[in-house]
Amino acid sequence: MIFRNHSNMLICCTRNISDYYQSLLYVCIPSLEQVVSLDAQNIVAVSCGEAHTLALNDKGQVFAWGLGSDGQLGLSNIEDCIRVPRTVKSLSEVHIAQVACGYWHSLALARGGQIFSWGQNKYGQLGLGMQGAGVSSPQVVQSLQGVPFAQISAGGSHSFGLTLSGAVFGWGSNKFGQLGLSDNDGKTNTLDIQLSFLCHNDFYVGMCGPNGLFTSGGVFTFGAGGYGQLGHNTTNHEVNPRKVFELMGNVVTQIACGRQHTLAFIPSSGKIDSFGLGGNGQLGTRSTYNRMSPAPVKGCWRAYTDPVAASMEKHLIPRLSSSPPDIEALRLYLTLPECPLFSDPSNYTTLTIPFAKAVVSLKDAPRKVLGNWWSKFEPAVFQRLVELYKEVVVYLLRMQKLGIPLSEQRIFTCFLHTSLKFLEILHSVNERAGQIIQYDKFYIHELDELIDIRNDYVTWFQQQMFSVVTMCKYPFVFDAQAKTALLQTDAVIQMQMAVDQAQRQNLHSLFVSGGGVESVNPCLILIVRRENVVGDSMEVLRKSKNVHYKKPLKVIFVGEEAVDAGGVRKEFFLLIMKELLDPKYGMFRYYEESRLIWFAHKTFEDIDLFHLIGVVCGLAIYNLTIVELNFPLALYKKLLKKTPTLEDLKELMPDVGRSLQQLLDYTEDDFEETFCLNFTITEEIFGTTEVLELVPNGTDISVNKSNRQEFVNAYVDYIFNTSVAPQFSAFYAGFHKVCGGKVLELFQPSELQAMVIGNTNYDWKELEKYKGEYWADHPTIKMFWEVFHELTLEKKKQFLLFLTGSDRIPILGMKSLALVIQPTGGGEQYFPVAHTCFNLLDLPKYTNKETLKEKLLHAIEHIQGFNLV
Repeated sequence: MIFRNHSNMLICCTRNISDYYQSLLYVCIPSLEQVVSLDAQNIVAVSCGEAHTLALNDKGQVFAWGLGSDGQLGLSNIEDCIRVPRTVKSLSEVHIAQVACGYWHSLALARGGQIFSWGQNKYGQLGLGMQGAGVSSPQVVQSLQGVPFAQISAGGSHSFGLTLSGAVFGWGSNKFGQLGLSDNDGKTNTLDIQLSFLCHNDFYVGMCGPNGLFTSGGVFTFGAGGYGQLGHNTTNHEVNPRKVFELMGNVVTQIACGRQHTLAFIPSSGKIDSFGLGGNGQLGTRSTYNRMSPAPVKGCWRAYTDPVAASMEKHLIPRLSSSPPDIEALRLYLTLPECPLFSDPSNYTTLTIPFAKAVVSLKDAPRKVLGNWWSKFEPAVFQRLVELYKEVVVYLLRMQKLGIPLSEQRIFTCFLHTSLKFLEILHSVNERAGQIIQYDKFYIHELDELIDIRNDYVTWFQQQMFSVVTMCKYPFVFDAQAKTALLQTDAVIQMQMAVDQAQRQNLHSLFVSGGGVESVNPCLILIVRRENVVGDSMEVLRKSKNVHYKKPLKVIFVGEEAVDAGGVRKEFFLLIMKELLDPKYGMFRYYEESRLIWFAHKTFEDIDLFHLIGVVCGLAIYNLTIVELNFPLALYKKLLKKTPTLEDLKELMPDVGRSLQQLLDYTEDDFEETFCLNFTITEEIFGTTEVLELVPNGTDISVNKSNRQEFVNAYVDYIFNTSVAPQFSAFYAGFHKVCGGKVLELFQPSELQAMVIGNTNYDWKELEKYKGEYWADHPTIKMFWEVFHELTLEKKKQFLLFLTGSDRIPILGMKSLALVIQPTGGGEQYFPVAHTCFNLLDLPKYTNKETLKEKLLHAIEHIQGFNLV
């Protein structure tokens, strides 16, 4: 037996290994001794085989000693017995996170997720694709390369690995079905032997006995059951994982398996249950009878708890006041989360979450002080705190996915709500401090796999007046992919509501008015001429009520046959935005250096045109279509009611932005003489130069060192707000008429920008992951990709425009385009044809590369117009 004391001193209660070779009649007297040769090491984990031991220190180094006749020590030596721990040098270049010993074999899990195995391989327990001779040095289990493992466990002659996503793999001896693979055939290779029953659940591997595996998502057993050690009230063997029903309703946190008996610890009741072989009293039931179902071990039991953790749980955290008596008492809130115990998942519900509750419960004044302190943190320290509570949330959501008993759902909901509220406080501190860390550091990317995002949004949408905990109450944890799913869900809901309203109105008209009233179309129909796309669109949209904007959009080009399944709509947005942004209207000013546009300060055009552009942008987002709109990020800030800054001015007008920054950075005493500025701005409007005051009486106010920040703020405010107030107000009203509501508040400005205009993060190789009848080695498709990758960037963008209706890509990247390529008949004289509605390319079976290139270039350069093909 091996264990550690409170000082991490390794203690052994052993028999001398030399006795192993002597007669079994010898009686060895156990003794408690320190492993002196490891005294200088901080040992964090140990594991014992039949006659060998592995120890792991805090630096990821592995030590081995004991019997090594089958290579289980991994020392590549010729000695059968090693009496003093030695370093497994072949693992010295790898940081090991966990070790596990079978009877005669060993496993190690590296921090990067790789599994190493060595020792006896008689039953294929090393997972190397063969069985037979042992292996004396650690080998990477090649068939599991690339699979991220979180935990390993070794039985007598079989092995298990648990992935980060909760899938379990097993290999080795399977005589009694102990691998849980629905048979009793041994497995020498780990590939394709994932436990089918367990792969749909999140589990943690427990201790493997010779024939079974336990998990903490309830207790499941399988393998040999001849003495009742599986706990199913029978002595049958089990080849599939089977839940121990007599333990249901209990939270089992620790399990251990002997060769033919099992123990399960239930901390809530301080009880240990045992079952299996009891002939030598190993069940602790004060009898020598076997037990086929769980029975309590006599005595009162408690899990070993770090005395510091127990003290914090019982005495410190419960005494944290919501109104600390002085500043010194409040400093404890800064230091406590730095305690390593807070990062241990076993302490989340006893330490980490109760601490968060104490912070959430603070009165406004002390919470403000604490927030000010947090705002002074170094980014790495602040992020560590954020990461801790993100991990707590993920931990709780994984538990929820496994299933929370009805009796515990209320406390679980409180835990989740508290953790998210704590993160919300940190997020507010981060925003007020001008982003100590980037906003995306709060994203929890695992949400997509842990919750049904769309259902969560529907719940939030329907029950905003009730205290229901939904993730949508905490939008800062959603990444761009999750927010896009929410926006799509909101659009579907709003469209369906608009369609339902139209249908109700039509039914009312039919039955009440006798059908005398014109029916309402469930879609927003735009019938436009290409030569007058702006005028025709304005005519329809001016007559439309707000609710009509929520309907699905259908576009019809006069004189063209195509039915709008998405592609016609794409080209409509392209054409109308190109027309509205044309310099002939004078609505926008183009900045050569940044190649961006902004609202013109003065315009002769009808203000309704700005309203129309806002509506069009809203419709584009609402109908999940990207448009060409070269505005700076400041536009999206203003749409989300955030204030543009000097950084935004630098983006739009780099030369002016640099000058203003120099103004702020100037350190000499001759400031006023050098710059000679007052609170005015000089503008050229319709060919005449005007001097405009940035503040009342600005002409009389000189800019000096003390007021230069006010001058810069006023300058930025003038460019982005004051000078364009009527134009932007109309644009804002039009945009929010379509796309307003709480779902928009979930987005950061940069995310909203990507939703509107897409992005240019091109990954052209991603297109080769197409679907369709052409296989990868088909001569035509091979020629097609050769030609495509030889095109210039501009031609590739033209192809994207030809294929999808836009030369930019959606916020979710090129993988979301889902390109389909299919062959067509008719011969090589035909051109490729794109169905933009479906990102579908009809590609004739060309046999000549030059012909293919000629036809493709002709197609992508002549793309305007829709006709049935």
